[in-house]
Amino acid sequence: MTDATTETRSVVVEREIPFPPEKLWRALTQPQLMEEWLMKNDFKPVVGHGFKLRGEWGGVLDCEVLAVEPNRTLSYTWDFAHDDPAYALKSVVTFTLTPSGAGTRLRVEQAGFRPDQKQAFGGAHAGWRQFLENLEQLLARDNDPARPS
Repeated sequence: MTDATTETRSVVVEREIPFPPEKLWRALTQPQLMEEWLMKNDFKPVVGHGFKLRGEWGGVLDCEVLAVEPNRTLSYTWDFAHDDPAYALKSVVTFTLTPSGAGTRLRVEQAGFRPDQKQAFGGAHAGWRQFLENLEQLLARDNDPARPS
């Protein structure tokens, strides 16, 4: 099967986070903190590192770190194997941190949704909003900037 169309869509969620980029970066890159707001994982912030994200629903995402620029950019693949092409996903998630007067502007983009993946696209849109809500709650609870890495 050859598909002439390579058009894909992206989910983009942006938020103003009232914490400095360094604190947000720690939550984005330390496995035990990632588990609290995202999913269980064996993440390492090293380009080329392959890791798994394990969802509460039983799904497992195959991921590989693509870019690491501390306190600025983190990017990794976010692939989900599924027999139904509408759910089988090969995508890339990119976190961009920009210092702001109120803390950090966080932009999350998940790129790679095909036009026939409307349900996966909608699920990701809702999912990232919930993940970022969890992230903000984690950061608000973690008030000790000296907490060991």
